[in-house]
Amino acid sequence: MTRVESNNKGTAADGQTRQQVEVVIVTGLSGAGRGTAARVLEDLGWYVTDNLPPELIGRMVELGASADPPIQRLALVMDVRSRFFTGDLSVVTEQLRASGVRTRVLFLEASDDVLIRRFGFARRRHPLQGESADGTLSAGIAAERIRLSSVKTAADLVIDTTELSIHQLHRKLEEAYGGGAPAALQLTVQSFGFKYGVPLDADMVLDVRFLPNPHWIPELREHSGQESVVSEYVLSRPGAADYLSTCHHLVDLTTNGYRQEGKRYMTVAVGCTGGKHRSVAIAEALGELMSEESDGSADVVRVVHRDLGRE
Repeated sequence: MTRVESNNKGTAADGQTRQQVEVVIVTGLSGAGRGTAARVLEDLGWYVTDNLPPELIGRMVELGASADPPIQRLALVMDVRSRFFTGDLSVVTEQLRASGVRTRVLFLEASDDVLIRRFGFARRRHPLQGESADGTLSAGIAAERIRLSSVKTAADLVIDTTELSIHQLHRKLEEAYGGGAPAALQLTVQSFGFKYGVPLDADMVLDVRFLPNPHWIPELREHSGQESVVSEYVLSRPGAADYLSTCHHLVDLTTNGYRQEGKRYMTVAVGCTGGKHRSVAIAEALGELMSEESDGSADVVRVVHRDLGRE
């Protein structure tokens, strides 16, 4: 019988902490999307572990609750090869729930033809393929369905990924495990100098070299775009306000699309010649506009200056 260790001698404060912990056990058929689900849950703020031995589940919950900051949402990814399946799933979940841990089981499945096609694309061998009499992929899938039938029955949520795209699966998981709030999109607005190269990780590149360069104004040369004397000059140039407004609108449209597609990170690179004056001023202004729009909860906006001080 599978056993989950727990400490029943904890204090009342420990019990209160444990009651705040949530555990979701992610399992299901091989090829049905466990890996994708793990990545989505990680993006949603869950601490994800893969094939943790069942004897250590209770200990992991204890360590998470006492960590600084505490781990309050723990996702355990289990497949058919885990020793977890040598015991009864209900024993594990009941012991966790009895110790004050909210526990849910997510089961992922898909049709045989889709699983066969996915294994073909990935060129992977099914974990139970070698145990079947004829060694075929179909036989391995059939054996896994039988072995996991009781696990599926005990699951709190079963998702069939046969007809789902990755983005559709992302949305379903976000609805179920996102805590009711949309996951924050992390937007980075980065200034840079073209003479040092375009950032390789930029999702969008804005070129502000069309604006007059403060470098050629002696009283502005030693200052940067973070200082009001330069930013006011840059933003007051003809076309600067219209360009900033257009970029704001474009970034806003793009971030909305990223959310719909389940993407959670975006980098907007703003470049001028040296990355000291114009790009810094525009990046600061764009970051401020996006921060005001995010109301501090929907998005996380940060502004960084890659080449400032490099000259």
